[in-house]
Amino acid sequence: MELNLPTYLTLLRILLIPVLVVLFYLPWPHAHLACAIVFSLAGITDWLDGYLARRMALTTHFGAFLDPVADKLMVAVTLVLIVQADPSPLVAVAAAIIIGREITIASLREWMAEIGERKKVAVSELGKWKTTAQMVSITLLLLGMDVWRENLQYLGQWLLVLAAALTLWSMVIYLRAAMPAFSRDMKTVVVDKAKTTP
Repeated sequence: MELNLPTYLTLLRILLIPVLVVLFYLPWPHAHLACAIVFSLAGITDWLDGYLARRMALTTHFGAFLDPVADKLMVAVTLVLIVQADPSPLVAVAAAIIIGREITIASLREWMAEIGERKKVAVSELGKWKTTAQMVSITLLLLGMDVWRENLQYLGQWLLVLAAALTLWSMVIYLRAAMPAFSRDMKTVVVDKAKTTP
């Protein structure tokens, strides 16, 4: 296991998750504002660890594995907290789409890696826009629990819906990219069955 500065930043992002959870439930008037700051800090480390890894040629296999795991954990945990605090159908459906998509694409990438075609489902430019929309919307929803409630909550909710739409769009693109591999796999199964049929 190779540890360097970008990897330490990724580990810090994971360590910030329990900090955010504890802050979220503190009986303090500005607890959610503090959560928004912690979540924003996590977003900054997400950008910074990738930048440093590329700039300083510090990319590692462990870092490549850990970085998306840290992102997905932070987003999923925070979305669950937000839905628990404000169980509106709009936010709940958007959160379910985002979390469900992340599970689907993570499984797809694992399978594509097993057959040696991981690059076909690498992170795209649309995926980066999706991530940005998620980060901003979640930050606004956390802030809106303490300050400028009506305006920030409204803006955060609709930005989360946009993030969910981008999430679905990017998922379709990844699935289409993987479709030739699916087709080849199905043909292999059919051929194998034909060979074993007496």
